[in-house]
Amino acid sequence: MTAIPSFTGDANPYGGGDPYADYRTADFPFTHHADLADRRLGAGVIAANDEFFAERENLLVPERAEFDPEHFGHKGKIMDGWETRRRRGASAGHPWPTADDHDWALIRLGAPGVVRGIVVDTAHFRGNYPQAVSVEGTSVAGSPTPEDLLADDVKWTTLVPRTPVGGHAANGFAVDVEQRFTHLRVNQHPDGGIARLRVYGEVVPDPKWLAALGTFDVVALENGGGVEDASDRFYSPATNTIQPGRSRKMDDGWETRRRRDQGNDWIRYRLVEQSEIRAIEIDTAYLKGNSAGWASVSVKDGESGEWREILPRTRLQPDTNHRFVLPEPAVATHARVDIYPDGGISRLRLHGSLTAEGAARLTARHQELGG
Repeated sequence: MTAIPSFTGDANPYGGGDPYADYRTADFPFTHHADLADRRLGAGVIAANDEFFAERENLLVPERAEFDPEHFGHKGKIMDGWETRRRRGASAGHPWPTADDHDWALIRLGAPGVVRGIVVDTAHFRGNYPQAVSVEGTSVAGSPTPEDLLADDVKWTTLVPRTPVGGHAANGFAVDVEQRFTHLRVNQHPDGGIARLRVYGEVVPDPKWLAALGTFDVVALENGGGVEDASDRFYSPATNTIQPGRSRKMDDGWETRRRRDQGNDWIRYRLVEQSEIRAIEIDTAYLKGNSAGWASVSVKDGESGEWREILPRTRLQPDTNHRFVLPEPAVATHARVDIYPDGGISRLRLHGSLTAEGAARLTARHQELGG
């Protein structure tokens, strides 16, 4: 794997113009995974020990952080992130914080899963970012309170050890811990500000919940589905097509660039596990002059299985949810939607249920990952 760039030290003071002109970032190898801390999945910042200058909730805002040099309030400069007050030592003789002093925030992941990478973004925090950060994870069933998570009997696993970070930068960390986590604790040492937090990984659902549902969307991100690949991600990520709920605006779906050849665009998905698909929805909400003209859906069973079409090439209407009942259930572990010739769809839903084999494999993986 290519080494992940690291950033340390202050950024230059803001000198006017585009505040992102000197922003330090890189292409991280794990960002093709879903963001488990996405608000659309139900993630939240449920507690923090300090948020004097800027609220903890800003950490999970989906849009990039904004900077207004004239925006001040009664407590000082208002930042689009989570920012704590400056820590002080115990006495005039030792006015500096101790090595163990730190601030923390508790994050509820929107979907429990295996974390593959984390980005701690300090955009616009040029001289007021933390000296270092660390991240821990835990798995607690149900809907624990902050007090529950901070109890002495909760076991926390280190995902990112205490590591120096840079100001006004996307600080990326690959994670190699094969466990299922429901919550994270983000620590900044000793204090400072973080603009955004992104937690990339693979959703691992609770098999008991899916069994209770019976029929559900077997490709939905929140149920453990995922995007493996796509022909084009020019305007928006393919993962949008399996987010919860209906699309709320055009860029909340998947849209490709305009083709000038005789090809077509596509997305390939991994289902939660082997499933019987009985119905399909293809939604083009908010895609009016740029929706796909036609679409087809194919599936295969197993990595080495053969692709077979379960929905032939079908005309799509703009800004419309299309529903199709299959003549017979289709057993599959993977699916592919092809759109012709280009354009976009906002959501794909594959309604069905796990096979006995799929349910057994999912239960075994859930147990192996500590679920």
